[in-house]
Amino acid sequence: MPKKAKGLLLSAYDAGSHRYWREGLVQYLAEYDWTVVTLPARYFSWRIRGNPISFLAEYSAELSRDYDFIVATSMVDLATVKGIFPSLATTPSLMYFHENQFEYPKTLNQPASIEPQMVNLYAAMSADSLLFNSEFNRDSFFAGIDRLMGKLPDYVMMSLSQTLASKSSVIPVPINDDWFELPRPLIREQCAPIKLVWNHRWEYDKGPDRLLGFISELKNRKVLFELNIVGEAFRQVPDEFRQIKNSFSAYINTFGYLADSQAYKALLTQCDVVLSTAIHEFQGVSVMEAVSAGCLPLVPDRLSYRQLIPVKYRYASNIDSPEQESIAAVDCLLKTYPSPDTALRTDFQRYSWRSLTAMYRSKILALLNC
Repeated sequence: MPKKAKGLLLSAYDAGSHRYWREGLVQYLAEYDWTVVTLPARYFSWRIRGNPISFLAEYSAELSRDYDFIVATSMVDLATVKGIFPSLATTPSLMYFHENQFEYPKTLNQPASIEPQMVNLYAAMSADSLLFNSEFNRDSFFAGIDRLMGKLPDYVMMSLSQTLASKSSVIPVPINDDWFELPRPLIREQCAPIKLVWNHRWEYDKGPDRLLGFISELKNRKVLFELNIVGEAFRQVPDEFRQIKNSFSAYINTFGYLADSQAYKALLTQCDVVLSTAIHEFQGVSVMEAVSAGCLPLVPDRLSYRQLIPVKYRYASNIDSPEQESIAAVDCLLKTYPSPDTALRTDFQRYSWRSLTAMYRSKILALLNC
């Protein structure tokens, strides 16, 4: 039996889609001998700047071995990791960008800092291959590099983004194959409430103010609807969620995080429409899962959704006016629902692991041939 190539998989902030993706990679590319090294998803600023120290403290033995290739997520300070561990210095490496630090919404109350951007940049420069989960992510990353180069005082490479782009590709985080096998109810009653699900992190960048406005607009127009607001909440929960719970309790079916994956899947198969109000989204795995389970999408006409979701399911984006955007979202909903679209669910199978595994395999084979 031929010896398996040894792969090191580094995830410096192992949350949400990062964990989802790397678990799928190990499962569907089982022909490789994987060593997986992860750090917990907390203390964001420290994690992105300090992950080489944390790796050294917790995984010195694992990172001192020899590997045939490295796959690292975009939070990893790959350039420093390669410097600290000599055995990794010349190992062919691939960076997978779930997000990039150049593209964050201006409304977030975070101090501006160039350091997270430089971590991304140096990692990209030190890797042999770059993968992005969406065209939006890739385009905004290279546009951010160009803006940065234009601000620096001297000795800059104005062609740096072009150099890095030449070794980049886009492959989305795939959806697990079993999502497409979930059964759907065959008949919907015409007078039944529209069953809506909003399934995102309970944070400001997912647009809770726009969610509140959308629900208010539905009620004002006397639309019959049922509300399911699920997703992970953290220490600081935006106040809009309290307002929604207090003011719209009569419409709420589910409110809170569903830790049981089967219960979550069952809920999505019962819902008609998956809603996004995000002002910050690099791919949108939760929306893609819901569509794969048979929901119709209702998303803003911006971000990665422009590449993923057909135009008739995208409502007019209005970053400066959540009120106008809520009106546009309800208009779009009433125009498209309840027309069935089984073809969309079928089309989304091109984002499954079954469809995309070969693309990932080809990227790793290219690394092994470096």
